[in-house]
Amino acid sequence: MKKNDLILFVRNPVLGKVKTRLAATLGDAKALEIYRFLLKHTHTITEHLDVDKYVFYADFLEEDDLWNGYHKAVQEGKDLGERMQNAFQFLFEKGAENICIIGSDCYALSAAIITDAFNMLEKKEVVIGPATDGGYYLLGIKKLHAFLFKDIAWSSATVLQETKKRLETYSLSYHLLPALNDVDEASDIHFDWEGS
Repeated sequence: MKKNDLILFVRNPVLGKVKTRLAATLGDAKALEIYRFLLKHTHTITEHLDVDKYVFYADFLEEDDLWNGYHKAVQEGKDLGERMQNAFQFLFEKGAENICIIGSDCYALSAAIITDAFNMLEKKEVVIGPATDGGYYLLGIKKLHAFLFKDIAWSSATVLQETKKRLETYSLSYHLLPALNDVDEASDIHFDWEGS
């Protein structure tokens, strides 16, 4: 059986440091509360997956938190692309064969979709979960392709389009998962996070 690894990129839940676009309309405290809710959701959908799970924190290692039982590391790199590339490289060097990366901003993401992504990596070279804002909520690869991580305008509406263009330029086969909504603005909240 292939060695499947899941990378989770998370921010440290610190007041004023998470969900800044949400905070602009809802305030820092509510933005933090919503982000903690999304972290719990991400934990719930990943905890029973039969893969090795690695949480990469944005700023510092959290010792005792909901990710106990997961492997833990800190993201390294100047921008999102470099941090993702370094995380993938780290796990490929440890013997991973199929790797998917997700964030913690997508409430619509489910264990079934992540499982489908790993299954599709048996047939395609790359799997992408498109986000409705033009980015992606999941990227799955079985070989490190540096061109997927360099010179891309991260957090822009062109990330997915540029990624697909590069895959086509290099003739790599890819599969698109269902398009899902990331939670960045107050209008993206279609779930009950209060009282969680």
